[in-house]
Amino acid sequence: MRTISCLPWLALILSLTACGGTDAPPAVEAGASNLAVSLMPLQERDLQREVVASGQVAAWQDMPLGVEISGLRVREVKAEIGQSVAAGDVLLVLDDRGVQSELAQAEAALQESLAAGKLADANFARGKSLRERRLLSAADLDQLLAAQHQAQARVQASRASLEAAQLRLSYTVLKAPDAGVISRRNAQPGQVVQAGSELLGLIRQGRLEWRAQIAENDLNAVDVGQAVTLRGLDGSQVTGAVRTVAPGLDAATRTALLQADLPEPGTLRAGMVAEGRILIGVSSVLSAPLPAVVRRDGFAYVFSVDEKNRAVRHRVDVGRVDDGWVEIQSGVAVGTPLVVRGAGFLGEGDRVRVVPMDAADAP
Repeated sequence: MRTISCLPWLALILSLTACGGTDAPPAVEAGASNLAVSLMPLQERDLQREVVASGQVAAWQDMPLGVEISGLRVREVKAEIGQSVAAGDVLLVLDDRGVQSELAQAEAALQESLAAGKLADANFARGKSLRERRLLSAADLDQLLAAQHQAQARVQASRASLEAAQLRLSYTVLKAPDAGVISRRNAQPGQVVQAGSELLGLIRQGRLEWRAQIAENDLNAVDVGQAVTLRGLDGSQVTGAVRTVAPGLDAATRTALLQADLPEPGTLRAGMVAEGRILIGVSSVLSAPLPAVVRRDGFAYVFSVDEKNRAVRHRVDVGRVDDGWVEIQSGVAVGTPLVVRGAGFLGEGDRVRVVPMDAADAP
């Protein structure tokens, strides 16, 4: 009895299942995103050719300044770090009391020798007159002549001593040998200095330069006079020019030293490390807008659209980047319309909707 009562229910379930199968909605097709995209054909453009290197910003000439006299005490330091100075400006003064005393002694010695020289000249003149009248022997006249020559020699020695004292006095004042900016200060008032020790540092004429090591493969493309661009601390662009390129390579690193002048360094400072781009020319290459290139898993891709409005992915090799455009070296043919707007959201086979490119999307 229990089995027979279940049969009507079973028949009802089968009939409902059969009826429902004909009205089931179709499955949603995979990849039907209908993302709006804009296209731009792959084309040839002129791109800047450049060599990129990292280097240090340094002083064109960093001059260590000191004095040529020892044992004197610093009386005053008139220069501070960062101060701009002109040629001949007084930077440091030493206590010159001892040297002034030596100078006074030298001046007195010169006056004494000059007086002795005048007396020797007068004696020789009188002796010569007496000799003409045969009132003085030739030997005595020779002695007067020798005394005159000795007096003249003492005058010359006294003048030399005076000049030496004056020179030592000039050493007590340190002046700027050229215009520039003070970069270091190692002297304080009261300090006893030694000859040749560095007391101040001067960036000559305030000029900076960029020094970089150029790889062997790029060396032939770099030449004197080419433009160099760097970034300042505030993001501003600093322009310079290649001044020298070493004629040989470092045997260990296989690189050559390049020096570029920075006439307007802006916010760059000596000691900074900055990336520089050396413009070596312009060439016509296949180029795509930068937003069209998608990087995934370490590779670069671009997308085109087939006749069924599906995204087609192309793996490409890319080169240099310039002003919003990237060089396409291989992987897609010239003239191929590439997805620019929306490329970063696409996958292989996604359904898309092509719309005109807005002015804001154009590179």
